[in-house]
Amino acid sequence: NVSWEKLGLVLWETVASALGAQRLARQGKVLPDGMRSPRVTLLLGQDGWVEHVDNGIRYTFDVTKCMFSPGNITEKLRVASLPCSGEVVVDLYAGIGYFTLPYLVHAAAAFVHACEWNSHAVEALQRNLVLNGVQDRCQVHHGDSRQLELQDVADRVNLGLIPSSEEGWPVACRVLKKSTGGVLHIHHNVETLPAPALVQTLVPRAEQGCLEQAGSDGEVEDCGKQTLRARIRPEWWRWAEATGARIRGLLAELHRQPWHTSILHIEAVKSYAPHVHHLVLDLECRPVLPA
Repeated sequence: NVSWEKLGLVLWETVASALGAQRLARQGKVLPDGMRSPRVTLLLGQDGWVEHVDNGIRYTFDVTKCMFSPGNITEKLRVASLPCSGEVVVDLYAGIGYFTLPYLVHAAAAFVHACEWNSHAVEALQRNLVLNGVQDRCQVHHGDSRQLELQDVADRVNLGLIPSSEEGWPVACRVLKKSTGGVLHIHHNVETLPAPALVQTLVPRAEQGCLEQAGSDGEVEDCGKQTLRARIRPEWWRWAEATGARIRGLLAELHRQPWHTSILHIEAVKSYAPHVHHLVLDLECRPVLPA
């Protein structure tokens, strides 16, 4: 390693030439600093800004300051397909726009409130909004999303933080429209006992036309009562039910009236670690109207 360092610029220029590249960087482990900052050293070139195209969306970011997570591609594609026309979305952990941009570019959300506390990610997010021509339909809230002052604005809330987004649940409940409610997309790492092959899509979404969903009492409503529970792992189902119950309690306490929650869908995004899976729960939350 020492001899390689002594070669310096000549070495990196030779490597870059062989690869057909103009810049080189050395990647290390992501820092455990609460912002998932990359440990990247630029070896050749003036800056770390790059551009990546994903599902027709342009992302630019500084590789020495921000990370890009290719493992979330299935969830970004799913978000892009959600029926969000006319909706207001709050993205509590926006990063450089992983989900904010699919909501705006493909899912046709009317407006997105994007929250992010990492100043480097905020700079990239603002560039990306302009790059994709959607800056007029997004407000960036720079700071800790737990201190977000918004309330009663959202039809949909994205909680894309792992290993857990639980600290954002009270905020998500507060920003949901109190008269009509909406849908929460709750990310979480769930420990799973060893089992046969993982099924990627586990619960058909009500938004795709099937009424196969679970209500507040944990019972499956309408179609597919037997198949729904059989198709997902019991640990995942227990987590989804417990999360729904917790959200119901938060909403009832906040608004001083009962709320109904329904499990619309559970998505397995990726394996995060041995026997740990990154899941997303689509939870519909509606106020119970007086009889």
